Amino acid sequence: MSSTWYTAPTLAGKHVRLEPLTVDHADGLFAATRNPDIWTWLLVPQPSTSEDMRTWVTSRLSRDDVTAFAQIDARTGEVAGTTSYYDIDPAHRSLAIGYTWIGTAWQRTGLNSEAKLMLLEHAFDVLGAVRVVWQNDSRNLRAQHAIERLGVRHEGVLRQHRTRPDGTLRDTVIYSVLDAEWPGVAAHLRASLARVY
Repeated sequence: MSSTWYTAPTLAGKHVRLEPLTVDHADGLFAATRNPDIWTWLLVPQPSTSEDMRTWVTSRLSRDDVTAFAQIDARTGEVAGTTSYYDIDPAHRSLAIGYTWIGTAWQRTGLNSEAKLMLLEHAFDVLGAVRVVWQNDSRNLRAQHAIERLGVRHEGVLRQHRTRPDGTLRDTVIYSVLDAEWPGVAAHLRASLARVY
């Protein structure tokens, strides 16, 4: 059972395809995420070249505690961004979704919501997760509102939980959804996506 928790499947939706992240996605990721605003709240500095992005992707792929995906625009085939499962714990049937960034052109399009729906479906319906978590910078209100629109529950704040690239300490807001809550969250997400598309 546990090996499937660390394997990134290809998940195809109407508007986004999630596929295992590879170094071949690096140039597309670099092109999609050139806007510095995308990097404001991330715990990694913005890559300044395609080679820097390849280095980041290689580093991400070397971690055995992260399952990383490329987000591909299903209409155009362009790399729109990336997202991951992390803090994967098969013994306790839990994981986190994060390390998510998408290009400006795909923000507020529903692409990321559909990606989250597919990741949640895989986590709960295939892997048998009982808990899925999101962690977010306490100052990133836009992302918190986006997470809250998923219909998940705010759990609390971990104080001075991470160090930002500029050296300041980050409080981390925690959200989660449990297996018993998943059917309601799934219905909410599907209805929201139906209104967007």
